[in-house]
Amino acid sequence: MIHITLPDGSVKTFDEGVTPMDVAKSISEGFARNVISANFNGTTIETVTPLTTDGALILYTWREDEGKTAFWHSSAHVLAQAIEELYEGAKLTIGPAIENGFYYDVDFGDHTVSEKDFKAIETKMLEIARGKHEFKMRSASKAEALDLYKENPFKTELIENLEDGTITFCDHATFTDLCRGGHIPNTGIIKAVKILSVAGAYWRGNEKNPQLTRVYGISFPKQKELTEYLHMLEEAKKRDHRKLGKELELFTFSKRVGQGLPLWLPKGAALRERLENFLKAAQKKAGYEMVVTPHIGQKELYETSGHYAKYGEDSFQPILTPKEDEEFLLKPMNCPHHCEIYNSAQWSYKDLPKRYAEFGTVYRYEQSGELHGLTRVRGFTQDDAHLFCMPEQLDKEFKDVIDLVLYVFGSLGFENFTAQVSVRDPENPDKYIGDVENWEKAEQAIINAATDKGLDFVIETGEAAFYGPKLDFMVKDALGRRWQLGTIQVDYNLPERFDLTYKGSDNESHRPVMIHRAPFGSMERFVALLLEHTGGNFPLWLMPTQVIILSISEKYEKYSQKVLNLLENDEIRALVDHRNETIGKKIREAEMQKHPYMIIIGEQEEQEGKITVRQHGGADLGMISVEAFSEIIKEDIKKTLKSF
Repeated sequence: MIHITLPDGSVKTFDEGVTPMDVAKSISEGFARNVISANFNGTTIETVTPLTTDGALILYTWREDEGKTAFWHSSAHVLAQAIEELYEGAKLTIGPAIENGFYYDVDFGDHTVSEKDFKAIETKMLEIARGKHEFKMRSASKAEALDLYKENPFKTELIENLEDGTITFCDHATFTDLCRGGHIPNTGIIKAVKILSVAGAYWRGNEKNPQLTRVYGISFPKQKELTEYLHMLEEAKKRDHRKLGKELELFTFSKRVGQGLPLWLPKGAALRERLENFLKAAQKKAGYEMVVTPHIGQKELYETSGHYAKYGEDSFQPILTPKEDEEFLLKPMNCPHHCEIYNSAQWSYKDLPKRYAEFGTVYRYEQSGELHGLTRVRGFTQDDAHLFCMPEQLDKEFKDVIDLVLYVFGSLGFENFTAQVSVRDPENPDKYIGDVENWEKAEQAIINAATDKGLDFVIETGEAAFYGPKLDFMVKDALGRRWQLGTIQVDYNLPERFDLTYKGSDNESHRPVMIHRAPFGSMERFVALLLEHTGGNFPLWLMPTQVIILSISEKYEKYSQKVLNLLENDEIRALVDHRNETIGKKIREAEMQKHPYMIIIGEQEEQEGKITVRQHGGADLGMISVEAFSEIIKEDIKKTLKSF
């Protein structure tokens, strides 16, 4: 007999050889019908895998992320089979599940796959799925595996890097693929499929390797869910920050300037300035001091911090000067500079904490294929701050930073979020700097603070920064997509590497603890996500133009100017549309520009000394006084801009 522990802590006893599906049926036949994957003692297994030892079992349905991963991983196998049957001679490589769906990288040889082929691939996949073929795992020797793929150099390369005795295959229908496991029970669970796109991809992500075709797809257990997902994609296209950024005249790119280096237009620069001023005001209340650091630094600075080892090879190459052996780097991070600012003076325990903040631009050479609008760029500005405190101050300082992040989210409409505590992977110590004791202290400090603040958080192993663990905030936008936004990190290591000290009450030198934090993350990525979350309808306090005044004809321009002056006296951002266009066209274009309020000025408004107000979206507030309208604006801002 073996003992199986379930997630609720209950323990069930079964005969040796029981499967996860048998356990699911012992709970409920209805529940078992929905189980599609399982995890035993931390390892993903099949629902038909025999269990032979005591252990902890988790059963997954489509509702859990792990269930979706198994579903989409299995769908990738079905995609691979469909491609193999449709395109003779195509060579398969790898096909994982991703956050939304799956892909398969394929060498199609002489075949070319485009959007016109998607329907045929989908039809073939559904035909295979309807066969309800079981996914079956089996082991194979290295010699057998190499023989099976002797015509496929990609699979051969994978197998040559595996040890004999660790190689497994997954079979379904007439199809076989090299695979580690983690599948749904059978293909019949896949009811709806959509091929989304094709793109070029280098084998193993190396541009020196052959270029393959990456086929992206997604699948669902119900057609209704696919329909809803495709609707969401259409909405996402409308909200694409690249499209909205162009329409709202916020930013642009230039080939002459260089890929991944955004140019902020006047309206975008004004938007950034308002965001910066918003955070600066909160930081000032919280005791931060603003600093400014250069865009470059000596190579030695980043070797000391560890950033050169982390970013050096894949970043912009060193800048050489006329002086022999002198090298500078474009700044990849602000923290080494802030460490040197701290080191510019002697501090005592009475001076701490020191909180240095900077909107500092940094540079990293992202591969051209990975660049994407403002979300993946080569030059970006971080709302960076570094706090240097005594160990006994760490808990309070960390919690205060959490409060600041929550204030930012609340004021910008990000209400739906979870938190992730990212810790080191103890199996890969070479990925990190510093000793284990400091890592354990830092990780525990974050977990304690997140618990005390009542955050809904999960712990993710292996996701820490190379110098310390972190608390990341995962925000769900208006379309239900999850984004990492805002991060706080505890660091015992850089203070060691830069020999940072303070004099304690015992008159001895002590080492401060360092907190890295960036509520926005980067200004570029934050604006992109804010655009897509709001669809360009920013909170009123942030809008470039809060009110546009539309006069019916030139006769009312003088009164329009008077209204503008009154609004500007109340610090309301407004402008007058003086163009000789029809009022209907002016209203349509004001809607497209997403101006929150429109004021219509005509004969009646001028005679009564009032204004007619229309909200973005069509709501009519009627004719009111300018003073009453100013109060409406102020109340609207007060509702969204939280106090800190």
